[in-house]
Amino acid sequence: MSEKVTQEQINSVLWQAADTFRGKIDSSIYKDYILTMLFVKYISDTYKDHLEEYKEKYKGDERRIQRALSRERFVLEEEATFDYLYSKRNDPQIGEIINKALEKIENENTGKLRGVFRNIDFNSESVLGKTKERNSMLRQLLEDFSELDLRPSAVGEEDVIGDSYQYMIEQFASDAGKKGGEFFTPSMVSELLARLVKPEENDRIYDPTCGSGSLLIRVARQVPSRKVAIYGQERNGQTHSLAIMNMYLHGIDDADIQWGDTISNPLHLDDDGKLMKFQRIVANPPFSLDKWAMGFAGDGEKKFKMEPGLDPYRRFDWGVPPSSKGDYAFVQHMLHSLAEGGKMAVILPHGVLFRGASEGKIRKQILEMNLLDAVIGLPEKLFYGTGIPACIMVFQKNRKRDDVLFIDASGEGNYEKGKNQNRLREQDIQKIVETYEKYETVDKYSYVASMGEIKENDYNLNIPRYVDTFEEEEPVNMDEVKKNIKSIKKELEKVEAQMEKYLEELGL
Repeated sequence: MSEKVTQEQINSVLWQAADTFRGKIDSSIYKDYILTMLFVKYISDTYKDHLEEYKEKYKGDERRIQRALSRERFVLEEEATFDYLYSKRNDPQIGEIINKALEKIENENTGKLRGVFRNIDFNSESVLGKTKERNSMLRQLLEDFSELDLRPSAVGEEDVIGDSYQYMIEQFASDAGKKGGEFFTPSMVSELLARLVKPEENDRIYDPTCGSGSLLIRVARQVPSRKVAIYGQERNGQTHSLAIMNMYLHGIDDADIQWGDTISNPLHLDDDGKLMKFQRIVANPPFSLDKWAMGFAGDGEKKFKMEPGLDPYRRFDWGVPPSSKGDYAFVQHMLHSLAEGGKMAVILPHGVLFRGASEGKIRKQILEMNLLDAVIGLPEKLFYGTGIPACIMVFQKNRKRDDVLFIDASGEGNYEKGKNQNRLREQDIQKIVETYEKYETVDKYSYVASMGEIKENDYNLNIPRYVDTFEEEEPVNMDEVKKNIKSIKKELEKVEAQMEKYLEELGL
């Protein structure tokens, strides 16, 4: 029995493959090449492994071997396998050969992989440079990946490869600066959201801005049997492709991940063409998205103004968010997509808690409908590409209570400080989740506010209004202060006398 390939070994080969591109093109672009190649290597190795098994099982009977292979998760012809690409690594047309292989993979697996590689071009001069440089980069990439053994018989657990994929996405997110936050929620923040919504077997789980899908996978993992239905939508084409591959690498074959703008074109609808309803919803939407409603504007409308009637799903009847801040557009979309008794948790900038005008109106409406369950303040610097502290709002349909829990988890001691980025530890997550489940006031940490108090505060949800984290100063000992002042005065007299002496000596 040979040694199993470990998570660390896979991660280190992948990181080495990233070195091929580093310094030549931006990591927010080359991540797509690395992650696509990882996916191709994985399905090739799995195919190869099963081919060996069938050859042995059917004693070389070609017809039975082919029939068995045609029932595999992914079907590959020889010219679409990694080994074939590797054998062509020195070919001057290697970029084109890889593109053709990807096209073959899509065509052979059209039900599962249709369009997954449409946004990636291994022969792109504008991205990968002129032929000579491009070919040497692609050769190096194939050589790095040839060191990886991703056959199921060598890896063992299914999640190892999925977790390597997550690891790479997280590395790229921290590397990509401002752009990083757009496709990835740090894993511990995802874990927190997943535990807050606590999904159950057979739930439908939805993320309307799903990025690379890591948050959805975290939520699915809360259910030991993994018997949940996963739905997501993502606006960016490349990121949408990453999400689909991410699902397959985690053994989630029936996820429904759509490509498009969720606000102007929601793609998860029921048989009557209404918004589909979900038991659990999680999201980390883009913070304060500008021009969020542009998808509703007709052609050539210079002075476009969003109106509730323009949305066929009537999501903005409680109020239209300001055109430069889409936070409540996502919240309202999610609330309209939430099933009876369902729960959702959204990461948002603090401004949503207290900004006035139309946002104040929407907030008042949501509170009067008793949909808000909790507001949780997070530490600063948790997210890639932005230092601003965020909060989590937890909503629930058909609540039995009429108060709101506020948690301030942003203080010292509630997170681990890092050089560029802070992180939540397991104990920090546990503390938040336990406080939420007990729904109680904890000195300097949480507070259960009645609707009356919130109304008195004019529906302002700013956390410091409810959770007092003020530390009392030590009482001042006046006698000590007097003594101090006396000794300082003496000290000063000495210095002044010394100064006089110096001035005399200098004849000033």
